Formats: sequence, structure tokens, C-alpha cells
Amino acid sequence: MHLGVSLEPLGAGATGERFLDVAATAERLGFNSVLMSSHLLAGSAGSAMDPVVLLSAVAGHTTRVRLVTSVLVLPYYHPVVLANQLSSLDVLSGGRFVLGVGVGWHAEEFAAVGVPVERRGARTDEHLSVLTALWSGRPVTRTGTFGSLTGARIGVTPTTPGGPPLWIGGHSDAALRRAARFGAGWHGSGVTPDTMPEIRRRLAAEAQAHGRTLADLDLSTVSFLVPPGFEGEPPGPALGGPRPSVASVVDDLGRLGEAGITLCALWMPVPADRMADAMAWVADEVRPQLG
Repeated sequence: MHLGVSLEPLGAGATGERFLDVAATAERLGFNSVLMSSHLLAGSAGSAMDPVVLLSAVAGHTTRVRLVTSVLVLPYYHPVVLANQLSSLDVLSGGRFVLGVGVGWHAEEFAAVGVPVERRGARTDEHLSVLTALWSGRPVTRTGTFGSLTGARIGVTPTTPGGPPLWIGGHSDAALRRAARFGAGWHGSGVTPDTMPEIRRRLAAEAQAHGRTLADLDLSTVSFLVPPGFEGEPPGPALGGPRPSVASVVDDLGRLGEAGITLCALWMPVPADRMADAMAWVADEVRPQLG
């Protein structure tokens, strides 16, 4: 199993230098990925740096670590503009970018950008179709709610053939169907070794319905973790339980791996000035014991 680190817990109030230092430290410690979520407004959902802007900056301060949106709320954006922006990020990062997307849920944010929340699923599907068509390298002719394209080609060709890998987030039937249709991977949040087998079963059925197999999809999740000796309040059940130890965290990660997860992104709500220490604890104490 690979391990990643979410940059979201640093908070929108952290300095740019802090974000870049944490990302560079994650790379130095051998983490596979750094991830960033997507919030537009301050509120109960939290606040976040724009993931495309932040990961573009991180691309310039790292050389190996993958850069993942976890997740970008796709219906907020115009797909043609986004296709060119994300192709640019893929080029700037040398093909290290992964586009994790979701349909979103925050009604206030949908109202703020003038997008009907009840159309978010259909809009996401249309946007994914536009992105993949433009990234194919072939001329694109189509008309939709976004506008129209006539023999159009993307302005910036992505480094990754066919465009950045698409990870589809969400646990609903529609999300799993979308992953089977469009995705190189499925991206969950807060899954456990007990809930993952049922998700695998549902994903396998959707993959078969779309002429694919479960082996075609990378399975990843975001998991909460507060290492022992650190202060922080996870927003949901955390790895290792309420009193984590090296053994309990390793056990939970091992069981997630047995359930099919190949990347676990750690969401660690520790003070920003202790994030490097928390990552070092994982790298020194936990990762050597994972298969």
C-alpha cells in the first residue's frame, strides 16, 4: 500500500511557505502523493486553498510526489477552461497530476457559482465527457450546456497520454457507476476494512456492466489519523481507533490493503507547525511495517 498526505488540514490560514514546506517534506519522507480538497466559501465545510493553484505551486517545489485533487467539485467549473488548466498542470508537473473529482453537495456554494445543485450529477458526467474528449488529442465536435466545440483541439497537450488519470469520488450508486464509466480509479473517504468489501462488490458489478473489471481501477481512500502524542480532532473515525498506537494503525492500514485499497491518504488534523513531525512518525514507525 502507498501512503499519501492531505494538505487540507493545514487550513486556509496557513502561509504559502507552510504548504510548500509540508509538500516538500512529504516527498523527502517518501510519501507517494500530496492531496488537496476543494471548498469555495468559508463555513461548516471548512476552507481550502484552491487545489489547482496550490498543486501548481507544489509542482514547482517537488520532483517525484504525485499531485491529487481530493476532490475537485467538477460541476463548479467550465470544462473547456478546466481541461486546458489541468493539461498545463500535468505538463508543469511532468505527468504527476491525478484529477480526483466529485459532484459536490454544498448548496450555498452551488448557488454562489450559479449552478443548480439538482443538476450536479448530469453536469459532472457531461464535463467528464468533454475533458476526456479534449485530452484524447482528436478533434472534438459537440454541443452541450457548456457551449459548443467544432473540430476543436485542446490548447495544451497533457504530458500523460489521454490526460491525467481520473479518480471518481463518492460512495453512491451514481458515483460508482461514474467510476466504472470514466475512471482510472475510485476515491473514497472514511472507508473501513468492514465497509470496503461491499464497495468492492458494487464497483465490480458496475465495472462488468461497462465492459471492464475491478482490476482496471485503482482504489484509494482518505483516512483520518492523529498520531499518539499529537493533539487534534478528526472529523470522523480515525485509523487506530480513539487511542492509536503503531500496532493499531498498522493493523487498520493492513486490513484496508487486504480489502483492496492501494493508496491511503492521511488526513491529519494536527497543528500546522507539527505536521512535519506527524509525517515523520508515520514514515519512521508505520510505513516500515506495511507490506
